[in-house]
Amino acid sequence: MMKSHLFLLRFGVIMMLVGGILIPFLMVIKVIESTYFLNFFSWGISTLGLALGMVGFTMYSKTQK
Repeated sequence: MMKSHLFLLRFGVIMMLVGGILIPFLMVIKVIESTYFLNFFSWGISTLGLALGMVGFTMYSKTQK
């Protein structure tokens, strides 16, 4: 399952959207309380999603050659 470049790309994009847009938006409109843990968790999810997306894109570009 982890060898699929499409899985890594999709999972990375979902993680970036959740950690970079959804959680901060919910904190700004005060649906969830902004805490240090949640802020760093959101940043970590977004960063990990970016890394997974880059790995997935690299795997995709290698299979296209």
